[in-house]
Amino acid sequence: MLQYRAELDAAVTLAGGGSLRVQGLRIDVPHPDVTRAEIGALLVAKLGLRDAERVELDQVRIFGERAEPTGAAAIRAEFVELSHVISAGMTTYPGLPGPAISPHLTWADSRTRYAEGTEFSMDRIDMIGQTGTYLDSPRHRYEDGADLAGLPLGRLADLPAVVVRMIGSGRRAVEAGDLESLTLAGHAVLLHTGGDRHWGTAAYADDHPYLSADAARLLVERGVALVGIDAINIDDTSAAAGGQRPAHSILLAAGIPIVEHLTGLAEVPPTGARFTAAPPRISGFGTFPVRAFATMPWYEPHDHTRSAGWLPTGSGDD
Repeated sequence: MLQYRAELDAAVTLAGGGSLRVQGLRIDVPHPDVTRAEIGALLVAKLGLRDAERVELDQVRIFGERAEPTGAAAIRAEFVELSHVISAGMTTYPGLPGPAISPHLTWADSRTRYAEGTEFSMDRIDMIGQTGTYLDSPRHRYEDGADLAGLPLGRLADLPAVVVRMIGSGRRAVEAGDLESLTLAGHAVLLHTGGDRHWGTAAYADDHPYLSADAARLLVERGVALVGIDAINIDDTSAAAGGQRPAHSILLAAGIPIVEHLTGLAEVPPTGARFTAAPPRISGFGTFPVRAFATMPWYEPHDHTRSAGWLPTGSGDD
């Protein structure tokens, strides 16, 4: 397993006056495609600065080092499914068509095309991009935004995850205050609301959880890589919202992909897991289903003084 680090020179201007300068400082970063904005947010967090007004990076070098927990050797990775199954005729979002699955070539029909005993099937699916668990690219909201083919893998795969537990909060909205204390830069922020328990029922769309505009702005300021939710929409879709979609608008304007209709987040720890949700590289397309999943490394102590178990290795706050 590689741990990525940035070696940098930077100047930090403080809101109350004065500035700090660092040279040759090394900080952990979540992946090799980390942006300068994300590095700046990570630097501010590492220095514990609450009043940083501006970060100017002079020199930045990203490199990888092999990392292994002290006294332990990785033996396997545990995978957690976070996607709903797609089946013919299913409803993802009320009012949108369900997928139609049909054969293009059956096993029986293929027998005349191949050698004796050799047969294949070819299937086709007709569906809207908003089917099952799917990812929104900026093009979903903005005509000139990056499409699925334009999204860098660094924002889709093997991201350090932060799971925000909202079950039992008594609130529909995830607010900025729920996120304020977390390490977020470069992370996939996964909102565990419990909305998925109503999947496939009429209640799934009623009074569903969502991300507030202020919370979306905070996520952009903190330089997150991706945001996901286990509900029907990351925005409030009730009549009271008047058709506004601030979370989509704010996040996608900043190039931050959104994954909706997640499930199974109860099986993922608050920090330490890695998240992947990569759609096909389709040009001119804004949204498509993903096989979203989390991975959690398991380790066994070299000295066998304690039993094997999962040890968090990603950055973040428990």
